[in-house]
Amino acid sequence: MRNITLNTAPVTSSRRVACNATALHFKPVSISAIPEIMRLLPLSRSRANDFSVGGILMWTDYFDYEYCIYGNTLFIKGVSEVHPELPAFSLPVGAMPLSCAVDLIMDYCRVNRVPLRFSAVPDDRIDELRSLVPGHIERLNDWSDYIYDARSLASLAGKKLNKKRNHVNRFMAMNPGYSVETIGTGNLMEVRKAYVDWLGRQPVDAASAAEESAQTLSVVDNYGAYPFEGLLLRDDSRRVVAFTMGEVIGDTLFTHIEKMDHEVPGAGETINKLFAEHILTKYPEIRYINREEDAGDEGLRQAKLSYHPAIILNKYDIVV
Repeated sequence: MRNITLNTAPVTSSRRVACNATALHFKPVSISAIPEIMRLLPLSRSRANDFSVGGILMWTDYFDYEYCIYGNTLFIKGVSEVHPELPAFSLPVGAMPLSCAVDLIMDYCRVNRVPLRFSAVPDDRIDELRSLVPGHIERLNDWSDYIYDARSLASLAGKKLNKKRNHVNRFMAMNPGYSVETIGTGNLMEVRKAYVDWLGRQPVDAASAAEESAQTLSVVDNYGAYPFEGLLLRDDSRRVVAFTMGEVIGDTLFTHIEKMDHEVPGAGETINKLFAEHILTKYPEIRYINREEDAGDEGLRQAKLSYHPAIILNKYDIVV
């Protein structure tokens, strides 16, 4: 499990790149923006969830995301994870040199009298941005991504995953007639009905959880617009007991949604394993599975740690 220690010594620079100070015009992120946003995301050079369609669209209301595409580069403006009253910018993604993209954001903030904050910068890109922007670094303790070896999740081999393997074996033993299906127009209504039923039996006690539930329903209702892969799990009685959805970018699967009936032992572990198998069969080039952050939920944090991530990708705000 990898954590990166950062050098947070102040950086000074007289660098200025000639950029158009009035180039950035932001508009709300919506489902209709998916095609133009998704074509730029592979240029992020990061496995962070923030550079995926689901990572942007499913949190757009929570973080008030707006976007602009200029110079074949994606700019996103929202609010800070830890200070929601403060505006914040994501790391620009696209063809433009980062130095020029940063200058555009700095000039936008100057012209519009907006304080400059870069938010959720992953530690695989922090040094590059830190060399361009002098500022204070704040670690976002609740927003690290948990990234796993794809073949490890598909096989559950080894002693450290023995408990997970036992849960899967238990489900399969109790449901010898279980089945899986790819999610599509023929079963989406069943998926929605099952999820609404589970929500009715599970109290939602956090704003982020309530938003995540609302966005899950939005994805189900607009599934064809998203570049997602989906799989559902049925028990012996043909009832939907779990489902999952994610997207593939480069060598990484981003698992954005994984829901199950918590009253069915092993349903969650089984859909997790079978989805990893399914994706590796379809995309043998996949190396990693990003199962996103825990958003400060201690139970979710322990659940993610119990699968033994290969990488914990930390994220930071840079405040200028």
